[in-house]
Amino acid sequence: MTTRNLDQMFAPQSVALIGASPQEGSVGFTIARNLVSDGFKGEIFFVNPKYPEVCGLKCYPSVEALPSAPSLAIIATPPTTIPSIVTRLGTKGTRAAVIITAGLGELTKDVLEASRPFCLRLLGPNSLGLMLPRIGINASFSHRPAPKGDLAFLSQSGALVTAVVDWAATRNIGFSHVVSIGDMADTDFGDLLDFLAGDTQSRAILIYMEALTHAPKFISAARRAARVKPVIVVKSGRHEAGARAAMSHTGALAGSDAAYDAAFRRTGLLRVKTLPELFAAAEMLARAPQLGGERLMILTNGGGAGVLAADELQDAGGTMAVLGSDIENSLNNVLPQAWSHANPVDIIGDAGPERYRNALSRLLTGTGSDAILVMQCPTALASSIENAAAVVETAKASHGGAVTSRPILTCWLGDESARGSRDLFAKNGIPAFETPSDAITGFMQLVRHARAQTELMQTPPSAALTEVAGLGEAGRLIEVAVKAGRTVLTAMEAKAVLRAEGIPVAETILAADPAQVREGARKILAENSACVVKILSEDISHKSDIGGVRLGLESAAAAGLAAEEMLVRIGRLKPDARIEGFMVEPMVRRPLAQEIIIGMSEDATFGPMLMFGAGGTAVEVIADRALALPPLDTTLARQMIKETKISRLLAGYRDRPPADFDALEDTLLRVSRMVVRLPQIRELDINPLLVDEQGVIALDARIRISSQSSNPRRPLAIRPYPKEWETETEVPGIGTIGIRPVRPDDEYLYEAFFSKISQDDVRLRFFTPKVDLSHRFLARLTQIDYAREMAFVAVSKEANELLGVVRLILDPDLWRGEFGILVRSDLQGQGLGWQLMQHLVRYAKSESVRQVTGVVLAGNTTMIEMARQLGFEVKYMPGDQTEFEMTLSTETMSQPPLET
Repeated sequence: MTTRNLDQMFAPQSVALIGASPQEGSVGFTIARNLVSDGFKGEIFFVNPKYPEVCGLKCYPSVEALPSAPSLAIIATPPTTIPSIVTRLGTKGTRAAVIITAGLGELTKDVLEASRPFCLRLLGPNSLGLMLPRIGINASFSHRPAPKGDLAFLSQSGALVTAVVDWAATRNIGFSHVVSIGDMADTDFGDLLDFLAGDTQSRAILIYMEALTHAPKFISAARRAARVKPVIVVKSGRHEAGARAAMSHTGALAGSDAAYDAAFRRTGLLRVKTLPELFAAAEMLARAPQLGGERLMILTNGGGAGVLAADELQDAGGTMAVLGSDIENSLNNVLPQAWSHANPVDIIGDAGPERYRNALSRLLTGTGSDAILVMQCPTALASSIENAAAVVETAKASHGGAVTSRPILTCWLGDESARGSRDLFAKNGIPAFETPSDAITGFMQLVRHARAQTELMQTPPSAALTEVAGLGEAGRLIEVAVKAGRTVLTAMEAKAVLRAEGIPVAETILAADPAQVREGARKILAENSACVVKILSEDISHKSDIGGVRLGLESAAAAGLAAEEMLVRIGRLKPDARIEGFMVEPMVRRPLAQEIIIGMSEDATFGPMLMFGAGGTAVEVIADRALALPPLDTTLARQMIKETKISRLLAGYRDRPPADFDALEDTLLRVSRMVVRLPQIRELDINPLLVDEQGVIALDARIRISSQSSNPRRPLAIRPYPKEWETETEVPGIGTIGIRPVRPDDEYLYEAFFSKISQDDVRLRFFTPKVDLSHRFLARLTQIDYAREMAFVAVSKEANELLGVVRLILDPDLWRGEFGILVRSDLQGQGLGWQLMQHLVRYAKSESVRQVTGVVLAGNTTMIEMARQLGFEVKYMPGDQTEFEMTLSTETMSQPPLET
């Protein structure tokens, strides 16, 4: 992952087109014409040995003949020429290029090899090109330039870029960046999201996506970008046949598009279905304030239109606000007696500007709603534009001259009569819609984005991180099977793995033949009223499909007979199946329990993917499931459960008490940890898992395995908590402390920690006299992406108090990072900072971080002296005598051992 030299691509001082042509209709001519006609102030060079001039500019015979190295090169030449051209550009000094040419095939590897020595960044191949309207660059063969604006648009489809530019131009939508990324041989979605997250010209990032090439990088970059600006994506192929043939129910249900959905939710992105929704969402999220809740109040002059909007809201899963008695009484004073006295607030068809103003101002003073949709149906009794002006004035008056902090949406129905009103709303930053359906879609986009942002910032309870026993035993069982060359654990082994992970499982007796089944049944029936007999065979994935399960057997003789009948039936239906024996289990009678499935499969893009849903034999038919990327915490596990319909049954109804949600969440967490720590697991089903008020019990399980050395599993899309970096040490005067990576639940330790930091220390660390202790700020400190950031906390073992923190934030290419350190003011000078810095340097070395840097104020003499002792080079910042820059090259230092 890197953004290095992308500034040369997106803010070039000069551009060269290799393959320029004067032949009208050619790609080389179209790009040349676009380059010279879009107003770029920098130098433009054309290269083609066949022509002395193109579009009125001199054409050079070669890259070497150019008077200077272009910042950005556009390459539109035959495939076989491109590796050599890239080498020549790199040698000349160019560090970014867009490859228009398609059909490179195996030559793509040669092009990448040619670019690598120069870190020359490539966009494409098979790219339509690049448009940067704010600086007048149209380096594409689009039929028209993109209008100037502040939306960044990234597209895998070049043809779609031209359609979107055309569509947007007629709707007054402008762009800061339009990027056709083509085949993504080098620069991909992850790189571009990283770059645009720090870009000040774009207020939102819009994506048209067909597929990802590097999921962990994308997720890491998307989480960063989504924290600072809206990121909205249209993903094509929603109904692609993603359910592959698999031995598990999970594999069959976890189609690729569902996996994309799960990944987008985890990153805080908003997914929409169509291109119009993409731009509507961008306008909504940019113009409307962030929601504080999900309750919508509707104000309208037409009852029918209000009811349509209310119906749409409920169909979309939204929440109607309840009109409180205080607001109702207030409205009674300014509205005709016939007004609706409920939400929707129907103020009657003859409503003029004064009535709109009075009603809206009172709704804005109430606390019963989180957003207001103001609607108007055209009538001959009132002016559409005057009513719109009244709404704008009221919205501004309620918030000191700016548009109110509570979202106001408008829907002025009609065509010609309403167009001017919608324009007025747009000029004042108020979202405007043409139909009730569009307005509700816009509101629900606000809701979904707010939910995504909340999920991105949620702090899980500390219970999510309790230890799990038995990992060694589970790993040993799996490793024995892998070494034996097997790809599926027996049902007995699968249950043993679950038991080792702390997941309750039903007692099982293994029987080789019907006679042993009778013996096993006698033992089980001595303590239970009935038993179950199941066939044991690696060749039979779903036992019930061929009569391999018999329930409710109340005698040993009946159990033995059931086993004999199974052998006959299976021999007829599946004669090639190898029968290892039978399993005899108690008949678990929990009549009020729900059947659940918990599983894992390996997605082709995102790697391990967890599933939760309604279980039983009809699991594929019901198809009630939620997917999530591991690792999970308690909050994510709870969300996963709530996404399913069966969660409503689990909550209890009529005579059924609520299920034990804590036990269910704990099981999901244990499965998540098992998947993270045991990469040999490739598919897993626990089905059914019975859940009721007594807890959970797994009745059956299936686990597919593979050798990690000969067939590595795809990497986790999200890097898990790095437990291996936990350690303990003694600090004189303080005692035993634990040093470990920061965790989300550490947020609760920060308030007490900052209460013991002096104002001077706050200024020296944060360059500000005061620290924001809001949840949003603390969540950024504690909910980190371990793939690109690390923070180690020092915690007292006895009191569980936060004593100090050291942090390393890596550049996107992960080879350079900036550190910061803060130790409680009353504990400074005792060696705690030294211990934290040593731990951080060890980590940086192990992660192949080449350079650790830091900036401190000149007055922070303690930090400066410690840095010198650790081997940092310390010098004044260029042109600034108030700050020091500290630099440590990890390549020149030996790796200290990790203390344990």
